Amino acid sequence: MSEGLPELPSVFTPIIALREVGDAMARAVAEAPRHGAGTLVWARSWSRIEAAVVLEPEQTLAAARPAFFAALTAFADAVAPYGPSELPLTFDWPGGIRVNGGLVGRARLAAPPGCADDAVPDWLVVGIEAAFAAPMDDEPGRDPGRTTLFEEGFNDTTPTDLTAGWARHLMANLADWQGGGFRVLAERYLARLDPALAGGAQRGLDPATGDLLLRRGGATERLRVTGALVA
Repeated sequence: MSEGLPELPSVFTPIIALREVGDAMARAVAEAPRHGAGTLVWARSWSRIEAAVVLEPEQTLAAARPAFFAALTAFADAVAPYGPSELPLTFDWPGGIRVNGGLVGRARLAAPPGCADDAVPDWLVVGIEAAFAAPMDDEPGRDPGRTTLFEEGFNDTTPTDLTAGWARHLMANLADWQGGGFRVLAERYLARLDPALAGGAQRGLDPATGDLLLRRGGATERLRVTGALVA
């Protein structure tokens, strides 16, 4: 186990620590064919959270893609207890993360290049990245549309602890998905999806594709998730 990351379930092996400037998602994609499921890559950093996990699904790419929603909601579950309860933590479609209206990070998903929707991928990688605190040389207010967890009051924890919390919640969400079906993930994701996106429409996720469905009267608008998720 990598020095510095709190103890995690034995399913996570190997655990690879990167320097602060490392790209956890890219490294996990590179390691996926060699190390397979359970590989966790994370970046040692005091100012940001960045981690990625390799999965080996048994279903087709289209059916496995909701692992992305499991990763995204796992981040919310790991972070929310450490901040002010009144602050909203919401998602942009499909994977942006906002706290109190400011963008703090995103989730990502990658699959083997060229893998068709109806093929079983050799691996998938789900990743998360978020700003925990502003860099020392950052100018306050430089980008009013963005914020950090620390600025919003999430200051009773550390990026390392939140990384470990995300990994544990990810495994719990994947187990809930396996046991309770796609509806479990859909409900958790939609509960945090920015309500302004729907504009009064009824919202749902297509269980076959993960696309967002917005229903107004007899018409349904489909916002596709595929292009936005593949890194």
